[in-house]
Amino acid sequence: MIDTDSVTVLADGLTAAWPAFPRARFIARAVAGLGGLELKDRVKHVAAAMREAMPLPYPRAAEIVRESAAHVTLDMWSGWPATEHTAAHGLGHLDTAMATLAVLTPYATGEFAVRPYLERHRDDALKIMLAWAESPDEHLRRLASEGSRPRLPWATRVDWLMTPGPTLPLLDRLRDDPSEYVRRSVANHVNDLAKDHPQVAVELLARWRADGGSHVEKVLAHAVRGLLRAGHPEALALVGATHGSGAVDALTLESDTVAVGGKLTFDVTVRAGSAGPVLLKYAVRRPGSRRVFHLGRREAAGSGATFTVRKSHSFRPVTTRHEPPGPRELDVIVNGRVAASIAFTLTPG
Repeated sequence: MIDTDSVTVLADGLTAAWPAFPRARFIARAVAGLGGLELKDRVKHVAAAMREAMPLPYPRAAEIVRESAAHVTLDMWSGWPATEHTAAHGLGHLDTAMATLAVLTPYATGEFAVRPYLERHRDDALKIMLAWAESPDEHLRRLASEGSRPRLPWATRVDWLMTPGPTLPLLDRLRDDPSEYVRRSVANHVNDLAKDHPQVAVELLARWRADGGSHVEKVLAHAVRGLLRAGHPEALALVGATHGSGAVDALTLESDTVAVGGKLTFDVTVRAGSAGPVLLKYAVRRPGSRRVFHLGRREAAGSGATFTVRKSHSFRPVTTRHEPPGPRELDVIVNGRVAASIAFTLTPG
């Protein structure tokens, strides 16, 4: 998606904002060599071409970048190199750079570009993001939460964000935001926090529930998903489930062998131990690896209620995960406790 078309859109915007911009030279330089690059390297390559074509003092270059957004319709692919240009060249000009990200983020989120500013200008950058949390623009409010996530995927790690506390005022402001786009980011932020500080996350969510709000239950349900996958007892209690309650009456496989590229199909019958939610997960294990997946949620009217669930798990090859053939174990997890296991074998495709 980062190609001649996206580069041309960006070039047209920069030329409209600054007629001296060497449009043709920029396009030729930005497109050359793109074919052999992965996504983030493409972004950096185009951003470097921007710098070569616009070797101006950063405040002036930033002004041109901001103005360009008024002349063309940027999107993630044409605008991402502009946010990368901001990340790479504006560190000595915090206010100007953050203002530039504020203009760009409705078109191409600045969540990656804001990380160097949080690293270099911790308190001042966070102060600006607190102001963003009050913006009428949902994209800017979302950037305040998403850009400061402790474990933002693909982003540079900022060590101080791994310590719970500094970003909680941001989350408190945004937890009941009218925009689902923003609330999903808040929930993802808390899910990140829970990976390293589960008790802090549980206490935060319990406080939000006590404080109330129009959307607190949906935010809580999405934010607590990682803790539920881990079987955290207090997280289970937050959603009304009793840790360890329930049993598996039957677990059967359609076949005890499955080829790489195929699917493992199984049926499980679960008996509730008490009234309330029954949260079902399953795990696929091999030596050195255990991956947990969602299986379902049922509401039990009382102890002894039974539910039967059929599930097919795909072993389709993917580039991000290697699945060597060999023995496996399937675990069925009921309210955070492994309630049944069965062996199977993954064979070559």
